[in-house]
Amino acid sequence: MNQERLERLLSRVRVGALTVAEAVDQLRSLPYEDLGFASLDHHRSIRQGFPEVIFCEGKTPTQIHAIAKALRKQHRPLLATRATPQIARLIKRLDRRAVFHRDARIVAIRDVRQRLIGRVLVITAGTSDIPVAEEVKVTAEVMGSRVEHLYDVGVAGIHRLLGRRDRLAHANVIVVVAGMDGVLPSVVGGLVSCPVIAVPTSRGYGASFGGLAALLTMLNSCAAGVGVMNIDNGFGGGCLAHRINQMKAGSGTVR
Repeated sequence: MNQERLERLLSRVRVGALTVAEAVDQLRSLPYEDLGFASLDHHRSIRQGFPEVIFCEGKTPTQIHAIAKALRKQHRPLLATRATPQIARLIKRLDRRAVFHRDARIVAIRDVRQRLIGRVLVITAGTSDIPVAEEVKVTAEVMGSRVEHLYDVGVAGIHRLLGRRDRLAHANVIVVVAGMDGVLPSVVGGLVSCPVIAVPTSRGYGASFGGLAALLTMLNSCAAGVGVMNIDNGFGGGCLAHRINQMKAGSGTVR
């Protein structure tokens, strides 16, 4: 149940096209639906602008199937993160419009009526960081943001980034995904006026401690306006980027 659907339902009651009892029946699953092993938050799209997302890790295929089926009845779009090819096939059987984004490990059913807004720029330090960056990109796009990307422009060859500074200047928000030393968000943060979201990845040799070194570097950034997500949390980075981009749209400052 999203705001548009709720308004349409109430309008039908007002003009007499739907009885109060029929409307109550449709609203019966609000504010949540109890599946026994999961309590689906159908109010979330009204509160936060996007339906509940399925985090697939740790769930059985049977649980994911039931959750996806229940969400699909109430919402568009649908997003399932950390998905496997097996989970993708399972959701595609529910809806043939489902698309598996293999690098991002996301299954998405998009709202075809949705108009993408603003401009989110996703940057990676290296090619190995692309899977996390793709999770950022697909998440923000499915939520409704226009997303561009700039991959493999890390500090080992900083001229690759500086040669595209115009791309940075036109973004409403930038997500920088980096492993190893995790320095790139500080560099980008020192070049732009828009918010920068840093996403550390677990890519790197032993002393990177599975992304902890990059995380600490980003938390200690001397550049202003840099916020930091958890290690490999591309979904979180994409969601936050979309919200910032959406706020700029509401203020009339979207580029």
